[in-house]
Amino acid sequence: MGRRTRKLISGLVVLGVVGGAAFWWLTKPAPWSPSHWEGLGEPDLANGEQVFWAGGCASCHAKKGAEGEARLVLSGGAPLKSPFGTFHAPNISSDETAGIGAWTLAEFGNAMTRGVGRNGEHLYPSFPYGSYARMTVKDINDLWGFMKTLPKSTEVAPPHELPFPYNMRVALGGWKLLFLTDKPRAAVDASDPKLARGQYLVEGPGHCGECHTPRNALGGFEPDQWLAGAPNPEGEGRIPDITPGSKSIGGWSASDIASYLETGFTPEFDSVGGSMVEVQKNMAKLAPADREAIAAYLKAVPAL
Repeated sequence: MGRRTRKLISGLVVLGVVGGAAFWWLTKPAPWSPSHWEGLGEPDLANGEQVFWAGGCASCHAKKGAEGEARLVLSGGAPLKSPFGTFHAPNISSDETAGIGAWTLAEFGNAMTRGVGRNGEHLYPSFPYGSYARMTVKDINDLWGFMKTLPKSTEVAPPHELPFPYNMRVALGGWKLLFLTDKPRAAVDASDPKLARGQYLVEGPGHCGECHTPRNALGGFEPDQWLAGAPNPEGEGRIPDITPGSKSIGGWSASDIASYLETGFTPEFDSVGGSMVEVQKNMAKLAPADREAIAAYLKAVPAL
């Protein structure tokens, strides 16, 4: 092997090492500093409960078909099918071993808003931290306080079923670099308190875009198709467009939308169906002003 070839190979090795180190540095888990979660005071449990329902925690983490108080037992296990494999919702009950009862506020908050697990690992965005990233520290603190009052469950959820390379968490750092943001998803008049509240609920804890917005091949939102409808990850049918241009709800008034979220009945007296059943159950527990704010926001986003 000639000297020039050896130098070329050595240079390529150095470039590979430097490039790998740079990629790791740019994509390593990035939790908030501890001070971000300090000084928040005692949680407001009533607000925490409202955030709990707005965030749809029971929809994925309670047993399928659970009703009443059973919806507060967050034992996990529900499968979430996707093009990348099947994810299983974990136990997030207050149990110290099977659940997250031994976590701190900072660990919980970093999982919710930064997608970083208790052990410093990247979390999969099947957990919608890409939306929860917009949540205020107050709401996170209040939610955490409320969740610690909920029943314990010792059930252990099954592991995710993901083929290679999707089972490699290191790649999630690149996904976050491309897609994790706390910027607004749509341009609305944020000076209007009702619209600002609706935007916060829909884009943040309500994480409506996670199902209603199409994604690219890497699993990131198509930014110019916000809430325009998407393929059903379960493989049957399609999640509808909920913008003002929608064929399904585009002709509804804001009061029609708010009423639907409360009662589960459309203006034509059809009833809610599919995966929206669980969402509507959650929305029915919100304050009327919050349902009205969500409706106002959905009427204000661009029609597609």
